[in-house]
Amino acid sequence: MLDAYLLEWGSLLLRWLHVIAGIAWIGSSFFFMHLDASIRPAPDIPAGKGGHAWQVHGGGFYEMKKYLVAPSFMPAELTWHKWQAYWTWFSGFFLLVWIYYAQSSLYLIDPAVMMLPAWQSAGIGIGSLVLGWAVYDALCRSPLAKNEVLLAVGGFGFVVLMAWLYAQVFSGRGAMIHIGALMATMMAGNVLMVIIPNQRKVVADLIAGRVPDAKYGKIGKQRSTHNNYITLPVVFMMLANHYPVTYANNAVIPVITALVIVAGAIIRHFYNVRHLDHAKSPWWAWAVAAVAMLLAFYVAMASSPGGRDRLGLAQLDEKRIRLAGLALPPAHVTDIITGRCAMCHAPEPGWTGIQIAPKGVMLHTPERIALQRDAIRMQAVLTHAMPPNNLSEMTLAERRAVAEWLRR
Repeated sequence: MLDAYLLEWGSLLLRWLHVIAGIAWIGSSFFFMHLDASIRPAPDIPAGKGGHAWQVHGGGFYEMKKYLVAPSFMPAELTWHKWQAYWTWFSGFFLLVWIYYAQSSLYLIDPAVMMLPAWQSAGIGIGSLVLGWAVYDALCRSPLAKNEVLLAVGGFGFVVLMAWLYAQVFSGRGAMIHIGALMATMMAGNVLMVIIPNQRKVVADLIAGRVPDAKYGKIGKQRSTHNNYITLPVVFMMLANHYPVTYANNAVIPVITALVIVAGAIIRHFYNVRHLDHAKSPWWAWAVAAVAMLLAFYVAMASSPGGRDRLGLAQLDEKRIRLAGLALPPAHVTDIITGRCAMCHAPEPGWTGIQIAPKGVMLHTPERIALQRDAIRMQAVLTHAMPPNNLSEMTLAERRAVAEWLRR
């Protein structure tokens, strides 16, 4: 019992930290992009060297100044915006380890895609994040970086390619979370490896009495802008792994990824332009974003495999059980689970309003029940969270029978 509660509480606390840090990071990204767009000429800053913006919030007025390179002196106090990014990535990575690598047989490894040992799946996942940052950073340092449009197309193509590779190796859910983790690693890498080091060089020049090189600010601004445009697609990918409708068919995950990136980036483009000049707001961006999301919805719906066991997955489940050393549940436990749970957790759910099994969990065969024993233990025995509101009227005697099987 203790291990189940530790896994759940560990997941909850890591997710709590991840969400809080992510809110802080995303909030600062959105705010500073808006602030940059709001900067207007200031009488005490030379033309072309910066400007100021007025803000009102919380009952007070704020005058904010920006120096495009640096002020002529080193401020006595300087706030660094970095820990929001670091803690978002740290908490997200440990959440990835806690859920997807520590419980890879449930969430990451799909025998219908590729049967992998747990250590190999974790190695591929972590290695891909390192490789992803290296490739993205190389693109940003290449001649391609001189043209923002070409750089954006190159980065977009690379992420979609990685989405396709993830879909060839991991479960649909595992592929989705790694796509999000890949883009989040690019964002955090920008802060840790580029933006902050460049800012430190500017500070060092100020302390030494030298005129800072303007290139450091320009590079930092470029990477910060990338982070801003990537944000919404990353958040979608992090949420998508909770919704099987987005990953029911691995074959279309790259397509859904591409469409979501287009929609998220174009929405940020709208706001970035609008903050600069309301009169030039690109309202067409909302139509493009809507079409992209509608296409993503259609692709996901049209490609949903429905009856997965018709594709031969029952035999794969049996192989997976043998490899894991799991025992099939006795007949009376199978009858309880299929009778109380399989009306929703089946290839073709019979419960009105449910079109796809919640979380992609199938409980319609003894093999599937054996594979999900840990989830059943938490949801139906330890917490009684399932069935939801006990809609199928699972009795205490039935829960005890399931608990007895799980103790074996």
